[in-house]
Amino acid sequence: MSQFPERARVVIVGLGGIVGASVAHHLVERGWDDIVGIDKSGVPTDVGSTAHASDFCYCTSHDPLTTWSTMYSVDFYENLGHYSRIGGLEVARVGDDERMQELKRRCDSGRAFGTNVKMISAKEAKEKFPLLEEDQIQGAMWDPDAGLVVPRSQTVAGKLVDMAEKSGKLKVFANTAALELIHENGRVTGVKTHRGTIMADHVVVCAGIWGRLVAEMAGEDLPVMPVDHPLTFFGPYNAYEGTGLEIGRPLLRDQGNSAYMRDTGDPNTTEGGQIEWGYYYEKDVRMVHPSGILSKEESRLSPSQRDLELEDVIEPLERAMELTPILAELGYNESHSFNGLLQTTSDGGPSMGESRKLRGLWYAVAIWVKDGPGMGKLIADWMTDGRTHIDHHAIDYARFDDYALEKDFIAGRCSETAAKIYNPPVHPREPFATGRDVRRSPFYEREVELGGHFMELGGWERAHGYAANEHLLEKYADQVPVREAEWDNRHFWRVSNAEQLEMSADCGMINLSHFHMTEISGPDHVALLEWLSAAKIGGERNINRGIYTHFLDEEGMVRADFTILRYEDKCHLINGADAGPRDFQYMKRVAQDKGFDVTITDVTTANTTIGVWGPNARENLSKLVDNPEELTAENHAFATLKPITIAGKSVTAFRISYVGEQGWELHMAYEDGLAVWDALRELGITAVGVETYANSRRMEKSLRLQNADLLTEYNLFEADLARPKIKKADFVGKAKHVEFHAREAQPAMLCTLVMKDNHDANGVARYPVGTLPVLNPEDGKPLIDSEGRRSYISSMAFGPTVGKNIGLAYLPQEDCTLGKVLHTTYMDEVYEVEVAGVGYAPLYDPENLKPRS
Repeated sequence: MSQFPERARVVIVGLGGIVGASVAHHLVERGWDDIVGIDKSGVPTDVGSTAHASDFCYCTSHDPLTTWSTMYSVDFYENLGHYSRIGGLEVARVGDDERMQELKRRCDSGRAFGTNVKMISAKEAKEKFPLLEEDQIQGAMWDPDAGLVVPRSQTVAGKLVDMAEKSGKLKVFANTAALELIHENGRVTGVKTHRGTIMADHVVVCAGIWGRLVAEMAGEDLPVMPVDHPLTFFGPYNAYEGTGLEIGRPLLRDQGNSAYMRDTGDPNTTEGGQIEWGYYYEKDVRMVHPSGILSKEESRLSPSQRDLELEDVIEPLERAMELTPILAELGYNESHSFNGLLQTTSDGGPSMGESRKLRGLWYAVAIWVKDGPGMGKLIADWMTDGRTHIDHHAIDYARFDDYALEKDFIAGRCSETAAKIYNPPVHPREPFATGRDVRRSPFYEREVELGGHFMELGGWERAHGYAANEHLLEKYADQVPVREAEWDNRHFWRVSNAEQLEMSADCGMINLSHFHMTEISGPDHVALLEWLSAAKIGGERNINRGIYTHFLDEEGMVRADFTILRYEDKCHLINGADAGPRDFQYMKRVAQDKGFDVTITDVTTANTTIGVWGPNARENLSKLVDNPEELTAENHAFATLKPITIAGKSVTAFRISYVGEQGWELHMAYEDGLAVWDALRELGITAVGVETYANSRRMEKSLRLQNADLLTEYNLFEADLARPKIKKADFVGKAKHVEFHAREAQPAMLCTLVMKDNHDANGVARYPVGTLPVLNPEDGKPLIDSEGRRSYISSMAFGPTVGKNIGLAYLPQEDCTLGKVLHTTYMDEVYEVEVAGVGYAPLYDPENLKPRS
């Protein structure tokens, strides 16, 4: 072993697992050198999850990033000669119609994001997997690209480390635990081990189930919990003796029973001659904080392997025997069976990206084998370029607010995600039951009295509609359909559509307390925002105005959108509850790197906002101010700020509309909010749930949502949100932005689609939720633009004012034609959609109001 170095460019903590090895490989591939990898155990690992992983890969997820990372990983393994593309089945049992529906929905996602899954009959499933009892299932989904990493992902990890080491760019030190992170002035500077201290410019934490312990060294936590996963083995099973195969039959997932099954191939291979049956606990999930994991010396098996009692899984195992009787025929191999620790997370996504506390400290934690190489590439690209080719907001560690990193919150949310790893199907709108009531608006109790139907975002309890308004359902019965399909109606309240129509007929008020608000002050506060924003921020004319703008990345792609309220001595940046924490961290990092003299403060919980909109908004609000003339269109121009007083409280009235009706956002101190709410309600203004604001009216107005319709894969011109002129001042991504502006036409445009007929094969009217593919009606293939980007519907909602299901999707330029009919699928059924708008094209706009500009 070489002498332990005193300095390196990068130290990888946890090199021995598939994630750490993949990060090392991809860093070398991107030109990095002087890399040191350390691991608390062997390299490849003999104690981590990689050492006992089942190593199979199914390719389809309900989000584009995870689907991409799995497909990339599958190809990566195969190119190394370490993948058996054996295929995989996912079955729906007789009577489990919800699982059958989920499999069909997964086919929609497969078309949208680029996999090859399809539904097959029970008979076809039996042909592919003869061990199945055909009469137990009603159908299945077939994934031809599913398969197994062979002989083990542990082997692949070792091979990647060897390759990087032979390149001369990586030095490897096994049995070398990180004891302390050295840091200075908010930047990581090294790692202390028992071999000595190594100074470094960057440290990447790939410590898997021990990742939280390393994060604690930086004074922060990761929203991750190790959780038990029973792996049981039955045998001998010698069907593939003499073949040399690591696996002979396709993989089988029985997710309705929260289980899977696979054979282990030839008895002479690594773990051959058995059948593995794995299960994920749905009740009484068994989590452990990494501080409670035994050491290698204390463990009977391995620190990541814990004892398993067959009684713990006997009920689901008996159900498995009904589906695949061979399990009952084979002997149970108690000595091979165990509970293997894997990682579950508080929101289902990994923790990746730069630390919130220490610059230069990076995390790549809570990543499964199926995504290891893909996520390793993303980290390497992120560290090299400051961005990734696919939008990474869903995995960025900066997405978490402080409350989401409290231990009790992490444990509660992780217990929920652990129980739903396989079953039941998770609805796109499904709320969490734990971690609730973290944040309440000042008018929360009033909303409870109104019978608020609450969901949560950013810790805030948000009412999507109010039971007190159900009398409106009779008034608007002909415009508000009853959703007959339970899935379409789940976590949706019909009254919210009636509230929207009442707002449009008269006036409504919407609780917008969930806004994430950042205050930027100091000598350079305007200069910082000018550098970050595509829109002009400086100049006297912009004081006391609200400016809708975007942050671009260095490639000129859309990184964020929000409104800046510019005052004399400071700016308030109004953001979405989910996007705000990430942008907050980004601004702090840019200010530090560029040397701007600013103070950046999260003031979200110190402020509150109420939206007042509708044709009678001005008439109503005028009754509450001393001088009604100050609210006239002439005296209060669109997008300007005006201080007013309501119920003796100081309020900033921002004349703006996100819902297509005239009116204002009213911004005030949190403690003043209740008095203002009560004053508005005393006028008889209808409380309208946030569903109208966030979904239905937004879609009718063709308004884009960050992290759904606005992504770093597309530029501002493709989103049709670019200003006519490019400002003179320099800003992040300007060179590329200018280049895009010069194009005769963009490769794609964000378009508005409407469903022509939303009735399914049974004549039931459907109201789709989630993301759907956009297909060429001639061949049924997905639309792909000249940049290789697939078209899919990124937002969809029913608009009660226009009476249609509305979707937003980027379409290739050649398909951006009004009236063009395309196809989509929902629950694996084909529907026609028509291009109703190219670019920003509201279907409803009574006063031709602009979108927050």
